[in-house]
Amino acid sequence: MAVTIKDVAKHAGVSVSTVSKVLNDWKTISQETKDRVHASILALNYTPNARAVSFARGTTRNIIYLTALAEGEAYRNPHMFDIMCGVFTNLARQGYTMTMMDISDDEHPRETVAEIIARKSADGVVIHGSVINQEIANLIIDHEFPHIVIGHPEFDNRLCWVDTNHLLAGQYAADYLVNHDVSPVSFIGGRRNELISKERERGFRAVLLKHHKKISPEYVIHTNSTWQEGYDAVRQLLAMQEPPKAIVCENNTIAVGAARALAELGIRVPEDLFFLTFDIYPYTSILDPQPTVVDINVYDMGLQAADMIVRKIENPSLMIQSYTTLPRVITL
Repeated sequence: MAVTIKDVAKHAGVSVSTVSKVLNDWKTISQETKDRVHASILALNYTPNARAVSFARGTTRNIIYLTALAEGEAYRNPHMFDIMCGVFTNLARQGYTMTMMDISDDEHPRETVAEIIARKSADGVVIHGSVINQEIANLIIDHEFPHIVIGHPEFDNRLCWVDTNHLLAGQYAADYLVNHDVSPVSFIGGRRNELISKERERGFRAVLLKHHKKISPEYVIHTNSTWQEGYDAVRQLLAMQEPPKAIVCENNTIAVGAARALAELGIRVPEDLFFLTFDIYPYTSILDPQPTVVDINVYDMGLQAADMIVRKIENPSLMIQSYTTLPRVITL
């Protein structure tokens, strides 16, 4: 049976807390006590674990990643896992562990977060935007608990968050088409009230207006982000009296349907029409014809989120609300 810190404490005739303080070289512990504890460590051949070493520091060196992990989540939200890998990698470099916690099925997710805070089972939390709500936000703010939310919350808050700049991504898409002197252009978006789609469309429109290439209403189609609606939208656009010379799909799922329609119609890309979408995952690499992609390196965003949560732990009063990682245009 492995020797524990309790065994060392008993052998040395001191408390577990005292052993932890000796391991952390507290100056308030007498040299005599230190010598006795070190003698017990040698006698028992005890190897301190990270939890024992951090006990006296009042830290766990652990970060909890709160997210939704229901069946099929990897397909619905593939970017979450790239972000999570970035967070994990950078935390490990800085001597932290990361624990994943699924709260998608919790009837009362606020209670789960309250238990994390009360039990001090982590030094901080990284919260995926899909599971944040006002109750959880109020709880961690009231307790001044170190946190970083992945994604800009859609409600007023004093939360710390990091996000990609979807407005800027839309601007990059428009810049690409303006630089190729393409007109008219079209935009197939998600639902009108969907934040990411709205921001990408807004950035796209702003650059076109700047270059006096206003996009007419008939060239903008909103969908429920299904491949079938992407397919139908492209067929509708290309049946117009003056069809667009470029089609921009707000997400990969819409682009799947768009690519199918373009292939059926024998449209060559980019010779006959420019075809763009956002985000390289999950489908762009297998589409035919292949689109130009405005991508954001979400793994890098995870790396930066890890740096931010460590800074927040070191300075709990620090306010972090940041857009990070510039988009890049990729021609596949």
